[in-house]
Amino acid sequence: MKANHINLIMVEELIISVTKLSKRFGAVCAVDSISFGVKKNSVIALLGANGAGKTTTIAMLLGLVVPSSGKISIFGIDMLKNRYSALSRMNFSSPYVDLPQRLSVYQNLKVYAQLYGISNEKERLGILASDLQLNDLLHRKYGTLSAGQRTRVMLAKSLLNKPELLLLDEPTASLDPDSADWIRHYLCDYRERTGAAIMLATHNMQEVERLCDQVLMMQGGRITDSGTPSELIEAYGRDSLEEVFLAVARKTPPQGMK
Repeated sequence: MKANHINLIMVEELIISVTKLSKRFGAVCAVDSISFGVKKNSVIALLGANGAGKTTTIAMLLGLVVPSSGKISIFGIDMLKNRYSALSRMNFSSPYVDLPQRLSVYQNLKVYAQLYGISNEKERLGILASDLQLNDLLHRKYGTLSAGQRTRVMLAKSLLNKPELLLLDEPTASLDPDSADWIRHYLCDYRERTGAAIMLATHNMQEVERLCDQVLMMQGGRITDSGTPSELIEAYGRDSLEEVFLAVARKTPPQGMK
């Protein structure tokens, strides 16, 4: 009875539960039977070289790509059967996904606020514009913005519905060091205030060391290693997570091992 109670608590803590998830595109296996869990109030990084399977994994979590096999549960909801029940509680941001170019920042955000069913949209937009320093950009057309400005707008879009799960692809791409540092602090504060889980794919290893509780290393569609940043640095006998990343990408064994 006690063991069952402990197992129940562990299941309830998981916002994401992925079991033997795979995706094939013809003869290409983009994701190969991966399993992992993401707890509430945690930040987890999905790391790997280009083509490792990160984007496909995130796309499957969002329901944009149908898995070839395996299971995805988010908030205890089977995403393959009833994903619309979970989507209102999660959101996504990527600098590589554009908004309508001819609409102003305000118009774009208002459209998404309505799509997400935000009842107090004007108040919510005002808060995010202030928090993310967008007030001077609200009435500019999205297509006129710099890459860094677009990154901040996309982050605002992803926070409109106060998501309990935030999936981020390169959250500080194209930002100058000061702005990137400010965004990292904002994300940490958001997690602390809301208890949300954040999963991010990034090539910025310093960002991962500062933000993340857990790291999943992907290569060839598989999760080849996992642990906290400090655990991986120690296990691979390296001085930084960037050196660990290079060791995994180049298939270099941990120092001291053959």
